Amino acid sequence: METRQFQTMLEERGIVLSPQQLEQFELYYELLVEWNEKMNLTAITDKPGVYLKHFFDSISPAFYYDFSKPISICDVGAGAGFPSIPLKICFPHLKLSIVDSLQKRITFLNHLASKLQLENVAFYHDRAETFGRKEGIRESFDVVIARAVARMAVLSELCLPLVKMNGTFIAMKAAAAGEELEQGKTAIKVLGGEVERTEQFILPIEQSERTIIFIEKKRKTPKKYPRKPGMPNKLPIE
Repeated sequence: METRQFQTMLEERGIVLSPQQLEQFELYYELLVEWNEKMNLTAITDKPGVYLKHFFDSISPAFYYDFSKPISICDVGAGAGFPSIPLKICFPHLKLSIVDSLQKRITFLNHLASKLQLENVAFYHDRAETFGRKEGIRESFDVVIARAVARMAVLSELCLPLVKMNGTFIAMKAAAAGEELEQGKTAIKVLGGEVERTEQFILPIEQSERTIIFIEKKRKTPKKYPRKPGMPNKLPIE
């Protein structure tokens, strides 16, 4: 995906980028490649690939959800900043928090945010299981988002405790999401969520399937969740 194509395809979805925002994406790409030589941030480093599989793909939830409002968003396990940093570039008013378990990724994100001159961003070096139990953090976000972090039964335990009442958990998945969602139904219900809808689309150019799952927080998450680090993965709620 070339830069012009990226811009045009977003415009077709109602997302119009300013010259400054396009420059931010360009700088993001340059910094990603530069830092990737020092640490493993991504296997995709060619420019068309990054623009398609990281930038465009990260923005895709905005095709189905209104990010134009002043909302707080938490990205769980963002790695090199996907999907939340591309969303933040498109919607600068978002109040963004990212939690990631690797300090070196947090170091990169701090540097990135500084270079891109992003405001209202906070980065936390923590496990999602302990982060979700913290006072002032737990059940405090309008939107919690995760992209390809874990299967739904596990991911729900990492994310739903962070979502405030009537907020939304957005899970970005590939093609096999239906089966995952079926296995994760018990966990979603136990943790206070209800599946609102799923949206499917084809990532252009490479024509791969994507599924975005929207879960509403209808009830408070029981205090015992999330469990200790590693437990959601070892013994998923199923």
